[in-house]
Amino acid sequence: MTSPSVTSSSASAKPRAAVTAQAVALSTPGHDAGLLLLRLVLGLTMAAHGSQKLFGWFGGGGVRGTGQFFTASGYPAGDAMAVLAGLTETLGGLGLAVGLLTPLAGAAIVGTLINAIAVHGAGSFFAPAGVEYELLLTAGAAALALTGPGRYAVDRFLPVLRGHRLAHGALAVALGVVLAGLLLLVRN
Repeated sequence: MTSPSVTSSSASAKPRAAVTAQAVALSTPGHDAGLLLLRLVLGLTMAAHGSQKLFGWFGGGGVRGTGQFFTASGYPAGDAMAVLAGLTETLGGLGLAVGLLTPLAGAAIVGTLINAIAVHGAGSFFAPAGVEYELLLTAGAAALALTGPGRYAVDRFLPVLRGHRLAHGALAVALGVVLAGLLLLVRN
């Protein structure tokens, strides 16, 4: 005869093992390579946008020029907003590219792009006057925050993020959306 504690622990061990095996089966080399490609392209694109704002690289306005744009767009303290947006895009983009703190990096990009969509307006969906580009980047960043970075990422070496959890990504995206909304509230 077995004790109830032995029976219940061995019964609960089987589903956990099955869940772990299922999670490993879902993470294929092709899946991880696809996430790496998405992270690199989206992350480095956003880091380049941030460096335009911070340093004036790639034809950007630098802090002063970007600050004037933020002021004209109704944000208080345009130069401070330019630094905030530049740092968020640069650090969030680099975080996505290397897969470091991926849920937070994705959320940072989501938040800054929500503000970009609000400033750009919804006069049209398609470029050049539309929001299709910003919306695509936002969805990509949110998807990475929710799915995790894959195996080819620095997060694999962080115990709390090694086994990505949907809850981490969902909470991070919610944080990005809330902070973006608060920033939009201070806009004139």
